[in-house]
Amino acid sequence: MRNIDPSIIRLVGAQWIKVLSPGGGALLLWAAACGWLPLPGRAESLTPQLAPLPLTEADIASDLTLSPGADAAALQPLALPEPEQPQADRWAHTHIALDDGSFEADLGQLQAQEDVEPIRIQVIERILDQPVFSPFRREGTVREASQPVYVINREQIEAQGARTVQEALRYLPGILSDGTTGGQLGSPSSQFIRGGSSSQTLILIDGRPINEIGTFGAFDLSRITTDAVEQIEVLPGGGSVLYGSNAIGGVINIITRRPLTEPGEEFSVSAAVGSFGFNDQTIQLRGADAGGSWVLGFNRTSADNNFPFRLTTTDFDGTRANADVLYNNVNVGLVGNINDRNRLRFGLLFLSKDQGAPGGVPVPGSGSGGFNNLSGTDRQYSENWLIDATYEADLGQGDDSQLTARIFADLLDFTFNSPVPNNPFASPIRDEVSQSSIGAQVQHAWQFAPNQNITYGADYRTVQADNNTVNLLNNLTTENYSDRINQGSLFARYQAAFTDRFSANLGVRQDVNDLADGAFTSFSLGTQVAITDSTNFRANLARNFRVPTLGDLFFAPFNNPDLRPESGISFDVGVDQQLGDRGLWRFTFFRNDIRDAISFDLATFTPQNIGQVKAIGIETEVSVQVVDNLFAFANYTWNQPTIQAGPNPADNGNLLPFTHADSFNLGLAYETPQGIYGALFLRHISDFFVDRRNSESLAGRTTLDAKLRLPLTQTLALNASVDNLFDTQFELFPGFPGVGRSVQVGIRGQF
Repeated sequence: MRNIDPSIIRLVGAQWIKVLSPGGGALLLWAAACGWLPLPGRAESLTPQLAPLPLTEADIASDLTLSPGADAAALQPLALPEPEQPQADRWAHTHIALDDGSFEADLGQLQAQEDVEPIRIQVIERILDQPVFSPFRREGTVREASQPVYVINREQIEAQGARTVQEALRYLPGILSDGTTGGQLGSPSSQFIRGGSSSQTLILIDGRPINEIGTFGAFDLSRITTDAVEQIEVLPGGGSVLYGSNAIGGVINIITRRPLTEPGEEFSVSAAVGSFGFNDQTIQLRGADAGGSWVLGFNRTSADNNFPFRLTTTDFDGTRANADVLYNNVNVGLVGNINDRNRLRFGLLFLSKDQGAPGGVPVPGSGSGGFNNLSGTDRQYSENWLIDATYEADLGQGDDSQLTARIFADLLDFTFNSPVPNNPFASPIRDEVSQSSIGAQVQHAWQFAPNQNITYGADYRTVQADNNTVNLLNNLTTENYSDRINQGSLFARYQAAFTDRFSANLGVRQDVNDLADGAFTSFSLGTQVAITDSTNFRANLARNFRVPTLGDLFFAPFNNPDLRPESGISFDVGVDQQLGDRGLWRFTFFRNDIRDAISFDLATFTPQNIGQVKAIGIETEVSVQVVDNLFAFANYTWNQPTIQAGPNPADNGNLLPFTHADSFNLGLAYETPQGIYGALFLRHISDFFVDRRNSESLAGRTTLDAKLRLPLTQTLALNASVDNLFDTQFELFPGFPGVGRSVQVGIRGQF
């Protein structure tokens, strides 16, 4: 190596340097091996990585040729950094090759001869410097957000073995996602944030809303399998200023798989089997070249879900039946580079879910046999097409002005079949829901001064929703509703750093729609203060809203055409405290006042606006690197949503059912540079009421999950998990049991 005596160095991409020797030999090295660093504010893309080769400045010639656009004056020779974080995969496929064939070595073999240093990371940077989109509607980091935002990335999803987005949210603070219709794979999700219902939580796919306006206003997160997901962001506290209706409790942004950013190809395949007939296969292909990049994936997941259970409230044992599920999902992402400053993106997500609808468990002697007891033959099928095309342009000559224009079409077909009546007075039916949403988003993110930026734009969405019920005895079709909602809005968010320790943001949005008073104005105000170098204070105030659904307004006779929009005033204040150089504590106190909340009145069997719901609570999380390779986290959410004015005055002051449960998560993970991963996750959900009178409740539960990843070769890894290790028995809803102990084992390969 020392005898190569390079005479020419060229930057290849942003991380590699090509060294040409006088004899014609070639060597690819990490950019950081040469000891070059950019000056602040210039050539940021050349920030060095830790060098796997211990070169000195004397090994490198002074003739440096940069890639187009880079500034040679920005580079300064520095002392070489010590390699503190060698990564095994950096060595796995790296070769030194001279044209004359005089030297060839596998750096993986060289690395194997040395002691592999343990993983030492900055937990603070890993959390606070995560890239996020939802708090800004542009690229940013957790550190920059004045709102608390919680993230689960691709690496965490794979390590935890989450099969759906609903499962991936399980260990995050601030959200209850376990569902209220059963705990098996495929059971419809719930997403309760800060006292809000699922319909008061806005679901985004790559930044665009997908909540179902035609039915109940929510979106079932169990439909999306995680093979198509790159990252999930949970933004508690509302987000109507940036995204519009439904964002009263919070926002969940699902970012789909991204193509490669560097030239090359990547192929991954996985297969897994497990308890209760679980079977899963996934294929993903990602690639990139000079003209663009792509990702193509397919997932098939199925389970019969015939699991044993015991209802502790009634001391009843049984086996869950008619709860099977089958997914066939496809994801496609294409990026075309018009030139170095203009891009076209295309995304497609096809989601299909065919499942049995088991309903409430029939309990002997209970009269009705369980809440919402179905016949045991009911089935439902859903099919979603989520399609978008986006144009991105970097305006001007720098990277401080980005224009984004998107058009999208989201299609939903849902069918519920009940071929056997649930009682002698009912008829067999088929219920059909069809919804088509077409829209556009245009926005400009502009850093117009070193300490100031603004993001502004316009959104438009038109939704046609139809719901019919077919009597299977006489094929008579009844139209429940068929209508269209047009929504349009203008929004702007301004952010300024007034000093190096104080920043603030202000947002405003004006929405107009065809229904429910026609217009709504949202606003938000946030601030951050760096009290010390290790303590950051943040506070936020926002006004949010939700428009009633077409079902609420027109599904006769269970409708109310006079419903007003729900509105919310959310406030939170918190602190991010660094714990030395290996830990981070985040704490948030929140209050959310929901006005004109829509509640279904059992006396009239119609939805009604009720006075007010007040929710107060805390979200807190600690993440620590205990020792090298050993990491721990704990989070706790205390949530107290109370009814201030309900349809029954006797309920005033009571807790909202289901949404008031508290949660506690504890995790301990061990990971090595070779890729070995083992973790234990403890999850506790408190007791919670199931009625507004607060007279009936379900017991809390504590479960323990174990996860393992064991590399078999450089390209293959064994994954295994045991969920609910101690076979805890519980109910998620009266008559709807959770799943006991379950085991899954699989193989994943990446080539």
